[in-house]
Amino acid sequence: MSLGILIIDDEEGIRRALKRLLEEEGYRVYTAKSGEEGISTVKENPQAIDVIICDLIMPGIDGLKTIEELNKLDYGLAKIVITGYGTIEMSIKAIELGVDGFITKPFENRLLKLKVKECYIKRRMKQFIQPDIMDKLIKEPEHLLPKLSHVTVLFSDIRGFTQLASKIHPSELAEILNTTYFEPLSEIIAKYNGLLDKYIGDSIMAIFGAPVYMDRHEESAVLCAIEMVKRMRESQETIKIGIGISTGYAITGIFGSGKKREYTAFGIPVNLAARLQKIAGPWEILISEETKARLQRPFSFEKAGVISLREDMIPTVYYRFADNGQI
Repeated sequence: MSLGILIIDDEEGIRRALKRLLEEEGYRVYTAKSGEEGISTVKENPQAIDVIICDLIMPGIDGLKTIEELNKLDYGLAKIVITGYGTIEMSIKAIELGVDGFITKPFENRLLKLKVKECYIKRRMKQFIQPDIMDKLIKEPEHLLPKLSHVTVLFSDIRGFTQLASKIHPSELAEILNTTYFEPLSEIIAKYNGLLDKYIGDSIMAIFGAPVYMDRHEESAVLCAIEMVKRMRESQETIKIGIGISTGYAITGIFGSGKKREYTAFGIPVNLAARLQKIAGPWEILISEETKARLQRPFSFEKAGVISLREDMIPTVYYRFADNGQI
């Protein structure tokens, strides 16, 4: 994980030690001996810095004021406070300012490395969930508990990805995928109040209607898919996608092991959306019968075929979006 990290601390020994430690992890490390210098460094390198590690007690403007000023820049930086003298009041203030993590001196090197990764990942994930949903989750964390939820699941996948990957250098392929596929499509998912569940190779899985339920989530998923296809068609890159969408009841919640846990969904709508995505052609949007039945807007969908997940299951009709100039 090649991150840019800015260390703001008035003690030169700490700056040097942290710089050496983090550079060993392959990070790009910047240093500043005061809050004022740290703010200037961020302004001068807005695209290069991902994480701020800031001392709480410093001459001039202290750590809290520094973070307050950095928040005004709105660069979405992950912020970690290091302190050996912090009070409860200062900790509360730091939380109010959106600090992502605390480390108390003295600390183990392993703890710092883990905290950097943890805070960065959490900060990055927040950009894929609308602020109102995030606020509701913070206030009502029980939404994340395992439960039966009525959801719409969307899968997007690149058509001919293996052939594309064989013709392009890995570094160039990564740049194309990150900048013209994963990032813009993830932003579109967030725009329609979807939850970016995960990336699976060149596939994107999104959930609509969970963890916080919303009305007409199937329409949000369809509108999202239409905009995703439109965005990719307008791109200068040769990436063609196919999308599958299914609606139904699924088990949602946080699942995983002690080392890795994530919010996701399991069940028939997930499996069906994945299957529809696999058979969708370039620029095609395929939706399940239940998704179509719940749409209230006059979308143009035509019957495309019948699919069955298992031999013992009743086949279900699926539908193809008829462009008609809408994309």
